[in-house]
Amino acid sequence: MKTCYFLLLSFLLIAFGARAQYNIVGQVFSDEGPIEFASVVIDAKILVQTDEEGNFIFENIAIGQHDIEVSYLGYTTIKKAIEVPATHDDELRFELKRDMMLFDDIVVTGTKTFKRKTQSAVIVNVVDSKTLENVQACNLSESLKFQPGLRVETDCQTCNYTQLRMNGLAGGYSQILINGRPIFSPLTGLYGLEQIPVNMIDKIEVIRGGGSSLYGSSAIGGTVNVMTKIPSRNSYSINTLYQNINGGANDFMLNGNSTLVSKDKKNGISFFVNRRERNAYDHNEDNFSEIPEIKNTSLGANIFFLLADNQKLELNLSYLNEYRYGGEIVEKPAHLALQSEERTHNVWMGSADYQINFNDDKTNLITYAAWQLTDRDHYTGIVPDEEDVDAYANHIANPPYGTSLTRTWQGGVQFNHNLQSFIGSSNVITLGSEYLVDDTFDEIAAYSYLIDQQTIDFGVFAQSDWEVLPSLNLLSGVRLDRHNLVERWVANPRVSLLYKYKDNTQIRASFGTGFRAPQAFDTDLHIAFAGGGISRVLLSDDLREETSKSYSTSINYDKPTEYWVTGFTVEGFYTQLNDAFTLVPVGEDQFGEVFEKRNDQSATVKGTTLEFRANYNRKIQLETGFTFQSSQFENTVQYIDEVEGISDFIRTPELYGFANLSFTPKSRWNANVNYVYTGSMIVPHFGGAPNQLVDEIISTPSFSELSIKLAYQLPTSFGGDLELYGGAKNVLNSYQSIFDIGKNRDSNFVYGPAQPRSIFVGVKYFVN
Repeated sequence: MKTCYFLLLSFLLIAFGARAQYNIVGQVFSDEGPIEFASVVIDAKILVQTDEEGNFIFENIAIGQHDIEVSYLGYTTIKKAIEVPATHDDELRFELKRDMMLFDDIVVTGTKTFKRKTQSAVIVNVVDSKTLENVQACNLSESLKFQPGLRVETDCQTCNYTQLRMNGLAGGYSQILINGRPIFSPLTGLYGLEQIPVNMIDKIEVIRGGGSSLYGSSAIGGTVNVMTKIPSRNSYSINTLYQNINGGANDFMLNGNSTLVSKDKKNGISFFVNRRERNAYDHNEDNFSEIPEIKNTSLGANIFFLLADNQKLELNLSYLNEYRYGGEIVEKPAHLALQSEERTHNVWMGSADYQINFNDDKTNLITYAAWQLTDRDHYTGIVPDEEDVDAYANHIANPPYGTSLTRTWQGGVQFNHNLQSFIGSSNVITLGSEYLVDDTFDEIAAYSYLIDQQTIDFGVFAQSDWEVLPSLNLLSGVRLDRHNLVERWVANPRVSLLYKYKDNTQIRASFGTGFRAPQAFDTDLHIAFAGGGISRVLLSDDLREETSKSYSTSINYDKPTEYWVTGFTVEGFYTQLNDAFTLVPVGEDQFGEVFEKRNDQSATVKGTTLEFRANYNRKIQLETGFTFQSSQFENTVQYIDEVEGISDFIRTPELYGFANLSFTPKSRWNANVNYVYTGSMIVPHFGGAPNQLVDEIISTPSFSELSIKLAYQLPTSFGGDLELYGGAKNVLNSYQSIFDIGKNRDSNFVYGPAQPRSIFVGVKYFVN
């Protein structure tokens, strides 16, 4: 009988133990204290994040052995096995160590899914907010100078519009995304690079080369994804900056950021606000500006809601207002200045993304919508000589003021599914569709100038991200586009192969095609001064799409040791353009030069980009990148009537690059030295100014732009830190030495660094 009772009791204990559920609690920390938002995963399927004290809890965990993994970006991941209930009532403690592999960021732009850089078959370069702070960038335009293969150029002496060149290709060949959405319209492309403030940006991801298989038209040169700040922890900051431009102009900036996250981490919001006022700068003392006056106000917010454990909604809204004036420096209405450009922009941008995960997070569905609205009032004009009585009277009675309105909408859906047993390995399948509409209206009635263009693009895409072997990844995909300005469906495939040799080396090879629709891009919308008149661009009646084929190969190597990590990347690229767009002079009318945009011929862009990086114990970090390239049309192109044509691309140096060195000897000190090199290039120069009477094409000198910054953080008695900083941009004052003078100057005759030597000081207060 006793034996029966004993067996029954044993059975009950075993049955109870099999059903017993336990809680697992723990803390994650580093040598700097608790880590908030660290990811803790048990058995590769249950995920929690740590709170502000670094604590986490798993509830109702069954007895037995479990695998637990703790990770946080920038730190070495910890994996270990635990026994339940042995760990019951015992707090697990995980101390994370800094990961010397600092170059292995999480990126999304290359595949539209989250991947580590070293696991992506497409090279994705990242500029984070810390780098932007170190180089004292004020806006997106200044931020993009510190990436291999990228060059930001100023293209107008009067209004200073900028464009981004990737691998030597002009701005219209690059796709600029805001939070992954192509709402950076052609009109926004004229001044948007300077209008987006740096405190709006969390990080920038860059892909060089064709990306049309994912992002549609105009991603031939590459893709830049500007990712705005997202809520992560409670924090706020306020920053004020003063710059003096070569003793001739003042530049003030005030910005602030704030982030609030709920205690349960299920929703959060981040705000930014920026105000900038810059005086006009006259470099050659002719009372006409080389750098325009700017008054810019920007503000916006990012919001997220975790609607459930597997559902997330993100909302983004931004407003940018800018007044810009360049030309004769006088206190008069724009049309009474001898020559001037005046612009007032009001820009709204917004997006909404909804994601739901299911099937144990192996599958997710994303739906998204985005829009942008640009409302612009503008003036571009030259006052006729008073001797020409009729022209002068007509100008005063009917000054060439204009209006612009651009609306851009995008909607789409994306489906991702992880096939974990695909021919013995995993394969992430991505399917999607999106619809993009862009309405551009730009009119100056006095010049009989009108751009009234609507583009509609419906695209569908499919992609396979197949891990063939642990060391081999094949990324393949195709996008089909139906564009209203193209008579047929356009198919653009892409194939990329990644081979991982050991742990530190990646070898890549890629092929992709792309297209540009026969439409007006940003540079076509710019009206320039030349020869005493204004030049405009018209579209040929038989303009058709431009197509491309792009090839690239690269090797990427990083070697970590106890204190050092060093690495390099060597990439070769080759792009063939067919039916390339060119601007051909077709004569003059009563207003000035007229150019026509035509399909001219084929062109080839090829070259090599070299990158080197090093980091010593997170105290010294060096990043460099230089590009050697050639960009040529098959035959010569005539840019100016009666001036011999050339086959080389204009405004495209054969050598350009950057270097950025940061030094943090102690936690409160930081120093930065950065360098930008721009090689010689070919630039057309139209005569008409008193100092330039003939039309010609010149070769510019090269430029070396060296900048420094020193910062020190002070703890405050009322919480938070106060950072004092100062430095100089373009220390060597390497700047264009000869500008046209007077009202009849060629405003496109500008090259080299965006501004001369500038001294800056600032104060930042922040609480993290």
